[in-house]
Amino acid sequence: MSSSQYHVFSLPKELLDTLIPRNDFDQAQASPPEARSESPVPAAASGASSRACNVCLGAMFADVDEQRAHYRSDWHRYNVKVRLNGGAPVSESQFAQLVDGLEDSISGSASSSEGDSEDSDAVATLIHKTRKLARSPSPDSAITTAPQTPLAWFHSPPSTQVGVYKALFPSGTPAPSYLDELKEMQNGGDRGRTWAMFMTAGGHFAGAIVRVKAADSEVDDQGGLTKKGKPRKPKPDTEVLKHKTFHRYTTRRKQGGAQSANDNTKSKAVSAGAMLRRYGEQALRDDIRNLLQDWAEEIDECERIFIRASISNRRIFLDYENAVILKGDERLRTFPFPTRRPTQSELLRCLLELTRVKVSHLTEEALRAQDEAYLASLPKPKPKPPTAAPHEPAKPKEKQQQLTSEEISMREKWGRLLEMVTKGRLDALKAFWEREGTSLGGVDTAVPEWTNERGGTLLQIAARHGQAELAKWLLEDMRANPTLDVPVGAGGEDEGQMSDASDAPALLAGSRRTAYDLARSRAVRDVFRRCAAVHADWWDWLGTEKGARVPSVLSTEMEEGREEKKKARRKGLKERVKEREVKEKEKEGRTPSPVPEVAPSRTTTAHAESAAGPRRLGGSAGAAESIAGLTPEMRARIERERRARAAEARLKALGGK
Repeated sequence: MSSSQYHVFSLPKELLDTLIPRNDFDQAQASPPEARSESPVPAAASGASSRACNVCLGAMFADVDEQRAHYRSDWHRYNVKVRLNGGAPVSESQFAQLVDGLEDSISGSASSSEGDSEDSDAVATLIHKTRKLARSPSPDSAITTAPQTPLAWFHSPPSTQVGVYKALFPSGTPAPSYLDELKEMQNGGDRGRTWAMFMTAGGHFAGAIVRVKAADSEVDDQGGLTKKGKPRKPKPDTEVLKHKTFHRYTTRRKQGGAQSANDNTKSKAVSAGAMLRRYGEQALRDDIRNLLQDWAEEIDECERIFIRASISNRRIFLDYENAVILKGDERLRTFPFPTRRPTQSELLRCLLELTRVKVSHLTEEALRAQDEAYLASLPKPKPKPPTAAPHEPAKPKEKQQQLTSEEISMREKWGRLLEMVTKGRLDALKAFWEREGTSLGGVDTAVPEWTNERGGTLLQIAARHGQAELAKWLLEDMRANPTLDVPVGAGGEDEGQMSDASDAPALLAGSRRTAYDLARSRAVRDVFRRCAAVHADWWDWLGTEKGARVPSVLSTEMEEGREEKKKARRKGLKERVKEREVKEKEKEGRTPSPVPEVAPSRTTTAHAESAAGPRRLGGSAGAAESIAGLTPEMRARIERERRARAAEARLKALGGK
């Protein structure tokens, strides 16, 4: 797919008269499966060239550079990760909707190095939020979730295809009327065509009022001559009438989300940074609304209003009293493709993307073959089960089983117990276990499935949540069994069979895991290793087949050796500092200069007071006056003495540690 120089509002008449609307993928969804085989429907990227991406749906390219740029895009990287996790890739428009659904933290910059890291965080966040949906798609939704192209394609015989974004057409325009609307777009009207474009994300804002089509009278006058008799220059296809960008501090770097979203999910933070971000959000909201009020007349005359903002940020533009843009305005649109950090250059890129039609050159035979291959690749819907005979009475629906008072009490106990374990409340857990431990079944009892905890026993849950003290109490005092297997899919299906412990033995596909494999922190792993050294006869600590999979023990001698190494390392550092200071002194002492005697009242006394006792008021000024009348040699000696005292102070501080 290539972007041509054709402007969507200035298409050549000879091309426009030959255009034929192609069937859209939306019509393929509406038609029954039997009709599809008779009249094939074009693929999402029907106007594509021979180069294509095997991962992304509908991604076709005109040259190698465009293909390489696609492989570096967030859309392609997201689809690759989804495919690796067993999910289905999404189209470009669906990816744009997923990005808009996330919070402001997913905003990158293509012009800075830090933008790449933010983009990587954005894709990782999006993968984390959509992993469950991509992993278990509904079999009945295979057709309804098929990709849809944001472009409306037209065919010009014999081998030219033209694509225009559907967002440019009026709302509710049916697919058969796209060609009529495209022809109507070629008229500029009495006052021309203007658009409003706004973007906000991560505290950044960019807005512009652009002219995308001149009035008909202006178009007629373009062919005239100037007053000097020279040919009049044609007006550009697009023109920025007004623009504004600004930034406020609203998001913490690489933490994700606005401060208001964080306040809604957690307790309200009281730090200075949080208050600055709240102030930045309020200031950003006021700045945007004041700008909309200043541009109210121009916005009222706009044909389309494009807004890129998250769900919460859209309230800045729409949902407030005396809003310039009404919530149900038919002119409202979202950008039908992924966008980057809101900047003036990004607005111009999006404007160019919207107003330049997509052109490709494929013959009708090639298009037909593409359509048939694409339809054959779509998953076929499962046949519906036969309906029951009329004479057979319908089976009554089973009512949801209600819990008894004992079951409700047991669930409350498990909830309190798991909260203490995950949050590391050891004292409260000891008291609770003395009262309720027997009724819950013992320390090695499997945690109920309805809790959705990632682990099968209390020890496994404590190890996973990094509670070292609690794990020690369970291992040594309660004699919890560390050799029990972690249940497959116990609240952690998304992690498969990977081991969280970096030093645990390697796991093969389908291997067993134990509590040690769930330990993420070094402190928890050391608890297992110490217990294995002290109580080696309790369990098979080092076994991998039926044991606890602990890689090695950690004895007291080994820990002491580790501390000795740390002390030796610190001692070596101190010695190197001393050697450096001695070398500096020797280097300064090689070229001594004769120093005349100095009156003790002005130099020696002042330095003695500054080094040994409290300073007098104005002491720094007195020190400056004491060396004001000295020779350069005397000043150099005093400066050497000061440096020597500072080096001695540093050595004393290191020796005290």
